[in-house]
Amino acid sequence: MSHSPVKRFDIRPVREQDRSQIDVVIAAAFNGTDEVALVRELVADNDVVLELVAEAEDTIIGHILFSRLWIEQDHDCFAAVALAPLAVLPAHQRAGIGHALIEEAHQLLVQQGEGLSIVLGEPAYYGRFGYNVADAAQLESPYPAQYLQLKYLTEGKPCAIIQGKLIYASAFGEG
Repeated sequence: MSHSPVKRFDIRPVREQDRSQIDVVIAAAFNGTDEVALVRELVADNDVVLELVAEAEDTIIGHILFSRLWIEQDHDCFAAVALAPLAVLPAHQRAGIGHALIEEAHQLLVQQGEGLSIVLGEPAYYGRFGYNVADAAQLESPYPAQYLQLKYLTEGKPCAIIQGKLIYASAFGEG
């Protein structure tokens, strides 16, 4: 039985009773449970900055999470967010759900006062949302540089190049 992608869905904040459906979405999207465990740990550790779901007909079909990330620079740290993971049920992929989740999340993050987002992902996909590999080039990360991207959430880039060591939430391990 094949499902056609939904035409209408709503984006809203996560509720505690959504957890089991979120687990299903993430496991299906990533073909495994590593990211499910990551999300569970980020939530348990209170490292979530923003978490949203896409819902159609009372069913969660997409999920996005941003966790706190720190950039250590010259014995000082400043806050950023890490986008991970973004998941959409396979039957609903390529229907604009991930795009809508990212766009809505970015708007909410700006309203919350966040200025910088980091993602580890496919540059061709995330580049459409303003993430840039070159802007992240001066960041020290345990992850492959060709997938590490940075986005300035507010208009315009700062005068100084963002550099320093990325310190992810403990749920990520370190590489």
